[in-house]
Amino acid sequence: MAVTTVPVAAPPAAPAERERPRRRTSPTATVLLLLGAAYCLLPVLWVVIASTKSASELFNTFTFTPSVHLFDNIAFLSDYRDGLYWRWMVNSGIFAGVGAAASTLVSAMAGFALAKYDFRGKALAFNLVLAGVLVPSVILAVPQYLLLAKVGMTNTYWSVLLPSMISPYGIYLCRIFAAATVPNEVLEAARMDGAGDWRAFVRVALPMMRSGLVTVFLFQFVAIWNNYMLPFIMLGDDRLFPVTVGLSGLLNQGATQPAMYTSVVTGALLSIVPLVVLFLTLQRYWRVDLGAGAVKA
Repeated sequence: MAVTTVPVAAPPAAPAERERPRRRTSPTATVLLLLGAAYCLLPVLWVVIASTKSASELFNTFTFTPSVHLFDNIAFLSDYRDGLYWRWMVNSGIFAGVGAAASTLVSAMAGFALAKYDFRGKALAFNLVLAGVLVPSVILAVPQYLLLAKVGMTNTYWSVLLPSMISPYGIYLCRIFAAATVPNEVLEAARMDGAGDWRAFVRVALPMMRSGLVTVFLFQFVAIWNNYMLPFIMLGDDRLFPVTVGLSGLLNQGATQPAMYTSVVTGALLSIVPLVVLFLTLQRYWRVDLGAGAVKA
């Protein structure tokens, strides 16, 4: 018995997947970004290279080729007045670390209250915060000096720390972060479980706002570390100076002692190391899910 086979038509070929159009990069935008990067990085590169030069190389034959005098310059700077430079670095760490931590806590509490509570004068308070963002801190330095001089707190650590603890911009950011990352339902659930306002803020709101608080802390730390006008007005004892005011004094001495210019450049290089380390250490918190803290709380 013969068996006949019926040819089966091959299934129609699947239509070729359309290739997604590739986004074309704009040469103009690329050039502008490269110019912006060069504008920001060239001064840093100059400081790094200049800190390796001796005084004669710095003024006579400076090139972008590193020299071998970096450790000599660091040793000379460290020996200046029995290590006064490192005292300035410690002072900057105290001002920036304590001031940024206190400012972040105050900003978190104020921002959380503005975002999650209704009270009389709330709109006025928030408008005053916005107005404070627009006021440059330099304008407030002299009034703050006059107020602290009345209570005898000038030329102390507190004269720099107290004004640094309040940041209108930090309060504004925390208000935005609290409104965006802390659901009202989570707070209501915490209150139903018996948590009071303070416990709900500490155990629920703060973990959810962690990424935002890290941002506020970094902004404040950098702002206080680089602040010059406030400590310059408040402090008279050079052993209380932060590194910004101290290096300014060394720069003034360079007019009569040219060797101090290399110390100023070397000190400027060393002063940015803590900022780089801080950014590299805390940047991982920006990649953490904003709601992870609430799940763990």
